[in-house]
Amino acid sequence: MLLKDSGEFPDVVVPASVANLGGGFDTLAVAVQLFLRVRIVDVREDGRTMLTVVRSTPAVRGRNAVERAFEALARRTGRKAPSVSVEVESDIPMAAGLGSSAAAAVAGLRVFEGVAEGPGVPEGVLLAVAASLEGHADNAAAALHGGLTSVVEREGRDPVALGWRWPEELRLVVATPAAGLATATARAALPEAVPRPDAVFNIQRVLSLVHALEARDYGRLREAVQDRLHQSARSALVPQLASVLALEDPEILGAFLSGAGPSVALIARRDFTRLEQLVKSVYDRAGCAVTVRTLGVHQGVDSVREKVAAAGPAPGRGAWGKTI
Repeated sequence: MLLKDSGEFPDVVVPASVANLGGGFDTLAVAVQLFLRVRIVDVREDGRTMLTVVRSTPAVRGRNAVERAFEALARRTGRKAPSVSVEVESDIPMAAGLGSSAAAAVAGLRVFEGVAEGPGVPEGVLLAVAASLEGHADNAAAALHGGLTSVVEREGRDPVALGWRWPEELRLVVATPAAGLATATARAALPEAVPRPDAVFNIQRVLSLVHALEARDYGRLREAVQDRLHQSARSALVPQLASVLALEDPEILGAFLSGAGPSVALIARRDFTRLEQLVKSVYDRAGCAVTVRTLGVHQGVDSVREKVAAAGPAPGRGAWGKTI
């Protein structure tokens, strides 16, 4: 039996994310304006608590992260839900260091939250489930909340996300090589331990970065996104990483590896088209196919909770939570 017209459910829209921002390994991430969308096409009141992706663009091998997240949150909360069929469409390139899997996981969590029995799920639980699927919480935090986030993971307790509003004038020029890079491969390249001076170096740079963004002290950004924990270890896996990081231009405020790569991001506030061409020329000279985008930061909105609450949820159903 059809529970209600699928058109009454709002689409779930989740942003991509750029993680680490240099020295903030597994800690910092910022949501960007590149999106994954999930549309509910069928909801059946059968109590089976199941989500099925009936169409995905682009196609995904194996089980979709949207499905896995829906089921994981059902297990965590013990709540019942109907059978849901969805269509997924994503503009976020996969295996690119732009949080595609985190966006899919967050979308699955939001769908479950919207159709399951009971009230909305606490944000800490959503982040914990997403982190359990991802192996780390940074991309998931940005996908859940928007803007710039940091995470505090706590043994035996749900992680916490802290947030700041990214300066509106700053955008990210992101170069994504055609060849993808699996996160597992990029993590395998990292050393098991790092020297104490390198750890201190990164702590200092992360604090400098947060200060520079908060105070609009952009002259500090290039130094503030430097890193000694992960970028050099991954350089052999990322085409032209060293060349892009070494670019000198007055409009480049900072440059760093996006997540695990192979995307590389620049911070800028003007002259984006010229910077795109400058970055593309680095890859062109090396014969490396690349897509270069200028992406604004997605700050996040409370898009549907109030609207659905005002309209009245279906009997026995909670209102939708925050959809980024």
